[in-house]
Amino acid sequence: MISGGDRADARRNRAKVLSAAGEAFAEQGLDVPLGEIARRAGVGAGTVYRHFPNKQVLLEAVFTRHLDELVASGERRMARFAPTEAFFGFLLDIVEKSHGRGYVCDVVAADASWPRPMLAACVLRFRRVLTALLHAAQRAGGVRADIGPDDVVSLTVGCASTLAARRDRPAGLRLVQLTLDGLRPSATVTKRQDFRDGLDIRQEAVACCEECGAALTVRPTGRPVRYCGATCRQRARRRRLAG
Repeated sequence: MISGGDRADARRNRAKVLSAAGEAFAEQGLDVPLGEIARRAGVGAGTVYRHFPNKQVLLEAVFTRHLDELVASGERRMARFAPTEAFFGFLLDIVEKSHGRGYVCDVVAADASWPRPMLAACVLRFRRVLTALLHAAQRAGGVRADIGPDDVVSLTVGCASTLAARRDRPAGLRLVQLTLDGLRPSATVTKRQDFRDGLDIRQEAVACCEECGAALTVRPTGRPVRYCGATCRQRARRRRLAG
């Protein structure tokens, strides 16, 4: 019979493994062995395998925990702050807490055979909180009306990449702030202007992958590029089929 103390120890060990795994994946990428994660967590390899039989299950749990933390942050802001302040504060939380976690998009899209009901439910909760905060800020007049939840997700992914690319964190956060300010009504472009070489500046500004937000090369002719590569294209197709 398992005692209450044993169950509490198991919960603590699971939390240690998740924290260590999140740090290890962010620092070393997905190739970090489970033995290294066990060492960081201060537990034996057997403890890791009891909770997470393989790396895919562990990755799913790490991502789910990350999203759960963001959902809780969004709900707190929704309850404590005015709509516009809550919305932009939540976006900064997403950007800062996603630092070093650029592997998530490729991992989640790479293998559709994962047993992912927990992850899918968590993603749905995240999108509900994000959408509620966005719509509340729009009703309050703090965010331009032509922005949707998918736009916000793509923008925050790009901002997280911007922050990760700058060694000077304050400078990176300044760029993030400038980017997010583009969501405010005062930043709405009402007059078409040529930017350079006959290209519309707005075309260059929105040239990003519809799935992960990565920058794309604008083509002067032909069909517009929508995705950065096969992984995001397949992920978008699976999302459409699932819907």
